Amino acid sequence: MRYVTFALPDSLRKPRLGASRDDLVVDLKAARTWAQGARALPAQPIPPTLLELIHLGPEAHDYLTELVASLDGVDPLELRGAGREAVAHQVSDVVLFPPLPRPMSLRDFYAFEAHVKAGYAIRGRDVPQVWYELPVFYFSNPSAIYGPEESIPYPGYSEALDYELEVACVIGTRGRDITVEQAEEHIFGYTIFNDWSARDEQRKEMTVGLGPAKGKDFASSLGPAIVTPDELTDRATERPGVYELSMVARVNRIERSRGNWKEIHYSFGEMIARASAAVYLMPGDVIGSGTVGTGSLLELTGGKGPWLQEGDSVELEIERLGILRNRVGARANRSSSA
Repeated sequence: MRYVTFALPDSLRKPRLGASRDDLVVDLKAARTWAQGARALPAQPIPPTLLELIHLGPEAHDYLTELVASLDGVDPLELRGAGREAVAHQVSDVVLFPPLPRPMSLRDFYAFEAHVKAGYAIRGRDVPQVWYELPVFYFSNPSAIYGPEESIPYPGYSEALDYELEVACVIGTRGRDITVEQAEEHIFGYTIFNDWSARDEQRKEMTVGLGPAKGKDFASSLGPAIVTPDELTDRATERPGVYELSMVARVNRIERSRGNWKEIHYSFGEMIARASAAVYLMPGDVIGSGTVGTGSLLELTGGKGPWLQEGDSVELEIERLGILRNRVGARANRSSSA
């Protein structure tokens, strides 16, 4: 399944839970009322949010898979639910929100060796040995989440805005001290993650030994959908939570970055094992991979820029997961973050 959160243009305050199917978005609540009559599917509540669906567990997920499959052989655009609401919409006719608008938490790892090496080379240093001993992460801001096509605010304290091409997983079931081998059982799905970075502010903060703090605090993008692992099975590798899928970034439609998920040094299995050590991971927690090699302007320009400018379009694409596109908004008045 490819879950989305969407709204119609005339009711933006009423987001709905949907499923992406080709160029369509299926309204799962409307589809249920249609399928009850036309396909004799049993009645079952459709939660209004993806987080509530995650909490309902596998039985609810299986029901929705069956519900969407019941549309096979018909034109969903011609169907209506019990209240005459449309069962499906062209994706161009809806507004996509972040699929998980308010994650429970947001951890971002540093798992692609090529990106790590490039970053340390810019600083004239070797990669610390500890990086090869365990996966490390920082906490980002789950209250600053942006979705597809949203404008990203250019923070007033920065003049060095950068993108980061990443993949993220969403935790589906609660767990503590999860082993690498158990980790995939706890993953609900995957999505594209843009870890926006204010490089000048990040550089200053990191000299103190803490961070990246305000260098990352202002924005993260997720979307366009959360794709469940069964959609990716044929591209799985032997490592838990690693798939052979291409990753591309474009700025103003010009390709700037290219890599592959399989190049990751630490698998999502290893990241989840580390993140859950002595603490519970909860449904709705998001775990980012860190940046794929070449997946930022920091690497591509040796840390010197040029950086993103107001009005730039940034497009991240991961095979099977879709395209996450955002535009850089106007820079706020210059201010101090201290």
